[in-house]
Amino acid sequence: MLKENVGQTPLPECLYKFCQGLSMYEPYWDHVLGYHKMSLEMPEKVFFMKYEEMKEDPCVHVRRLADFVGCPFSEEELRGGTVEGILRMCSFDNLSTLEVNKSGSRWTGVENKSFFRRGEVGDWVNYMSAKMGEKIDGVMEEKLRGSRLKF
Repeated sequence: MLKENVGQTPLPECLYKFCQGLSMYEPYWDHVLGYHKMSLEMPEKVFFMKYEEMKEDPCVHVRRLADFVGCPFSEEELRGGTVEGILRMCSFDNLSTLEVNKSGSRWTGVENKSFFRRGEVGDWVNYMSAKMGEKIDGVMEEKLRGSRLKF
C-alpha cells in the first residue's frame, strides 16, 4: 500500500525534482560523490558511512566513528557498555520521540516530524511504488557509474 506523502510537496513531484538534480543544496549524487571521493583521498579527514552499513552493525561503526574523531573507547568503556548506551541514546526510537523532533519546523517550513519515518532499511516500499524505486535506481546507477560507490 502506497502512503500519502509525509512532507508538503507531493511525492511524485519530489521524485521528479530528485531525478532532475533539483535540490535546495545541490544534486544529491554530486553531494554524495563529493564526500565519497574526499573520503578516499583523505580518509583521515573525511569519514564516509552509509546508513545501511550503520544499521547492519552499529557497534562496529560507532567504534569506527569514535576512532576517527580521536576519541577511541577504552577497554573499560567497552566492557562497561558505553557503546551500547550511545546507541540507545542515538537510536531512532529515542530520537524520534524527543519533543524537538515531534514539533516545530525547520527554516524551510517543513515540520521536524516529517524527517522521521521508521528508520528501517527498505522502508521506501511503504511510500513509493516499484516503478518509482526503479526510476531512482536507474538515475543513481547512471550518476554513480565509475565511482565504485553502490547503494
